[in-house]
Amino acid sequence: MTAAATLPAAPLPPAPERTKQRVLELLKRHGTLTAQALASGLSVTVPAARRHLQDLQEQGLIEARTERPGGRGRPQHVFGLTERGEAAFPKTYSTLCVDVLRHVEGLFGEGAVLQVFDARSAEMAAGLRAELPAGGPLEERVRHLASRLCGAGFDAVVESGPDGAWYIVERNCPNLTVARQYGELCASELAMFVNVLGVPVTRETRIACGQGACRYRIGP
Repeated sequence: MTAAATLPAAPLPPAPERTKQRVLELLKRHGTLTAQALASGLSVTVPAARRHLQDLQEQGLIEARTERPGGRGRPQHVFGLTERGEAAFPKTYSTLCVDVLRHVEGLFGEGAVLQVFDARSAEMAAGLRAELPAGGPLEERVRHLASRLCGAGFDAVVESGPDGAWYIVERNCPNLTVARQYGELCASELAMFVNVLGVPVTRETRIACGQGACRYRIGP
């Protein structure tokens, strides 16, 4: 199916949030689509479809690009899912990860899982340190780390405290299923923060324990 294909009309115009979900579902099913094709599939006007597309772009769930239908013809603007948009659909990765870790633990003992997470943490920390200028200000290192965490799906923000301390607040945990069963994952994340930032880091709250965010205090 080409990007410019017309989709069958939906039976009833749904509520705004449901319409946005339908946009994501159509793009998941068909790859990339024009605003006109999406409007037809949703039974809404093209301007209405464009409003939903703009909202989804601002949320980082879809992106616009230019394509030639079937590799030929005039270029046209189409929309497709970003990695974040793809992540909105159910995946079995967490279940697979838990199963693998369970077998690692059964074969090599309880400490093996922590060794796996620590090795991963050390590799990530080395890569992050290489991106930062030697001796750079702590705020710069904290903000860079938060930016990389956002790219990994943690929805991290940086806050400053009244006592001059910095905080990284993760408002989402993309590894929540694993973290709830293996606290070693959270322990290795904390160790990675210390490794990257070179200062003491304290975790004050944790999503895997039922709290609203993972909140890290940076510094003494």
